[in-house]
Amino acid sequence: MANPAAGGEDSGMCIFLETNRLVLREFTEADADHLLALDNDPDVMRFINGGRPTSREVIQALTLPRLLHDYPCFGNRGYWAAEQKTTKTFLGWFEFRPVADHSPAVVELGYRLNKAAWGAGYATEGARALIRKGFTDLEVERVTANTMTVNTRSRRVMEKAGLSFVRSFTGDWPEAIEGSEHGEVEYEITRAEWEQRRHDGAIPARDRHHAADRCRSSGRAALEGR
Repeated sequence: MANPAAGGEDSGMCIFLETNRLVLREFTEADADHLLALDNDPDVMRFINGGRPTSREVIQALTLPRLLHDYPCFGNRGYWAAEQKTTKTFLGWFEFRPVADHSPAVVELGYRLNKAAWGAGYATEGARALIRKGFTDLEVERVTANTMTVNTRSRRVMEKAGLSFVRSFTGDWPEAIEGSEHGEVEYEITRAEWEQRRHDGAIPARDRHHAADRCRSSGRAALEGR
């Protein structure tokens, strides 16, 4: 359904970036219901917690504070609510989070989208736009991402976004879930690699431009020009 707290130029909400089909905006407390629905879809959570349900208490006490966290090196958030641009429908979220609060050098990329949004290319579109923004505006030097070895859908998104396989490793799972016995994988792309691919024409022209930030809800400065 459409998001009642959807972003827009007149909503007073920070829009981090836009693509042809997506708006990535800051989260608010009003997104609790969207997050509750997202995290209670067993298919969405299969490679996160094995598909176990998430309570509203966990959303309020743990999930939202993490998504609302500001990173000093960015001047704003590291997690962004994703909306379909024309309908304002909540699709899920993207993570573009500095590994260290005070350094933008290494950023972790992630995404969690509603099942209804799967297969439409939204994850790849958002990931490419975030990578581009990181390397052109945010002084990012390396983007990293990881997932379970058996999560072939997510691995394919990483590859389409330009990341390359780095290593396999064994993660520390508090509770083992189906497939965790096969370990995890890490992918990455560096600024130098991205710039070389852009120079070689390997990055599509439509991925070379993005809209400016529109942040009106707080004193945080827009990131354009930093």
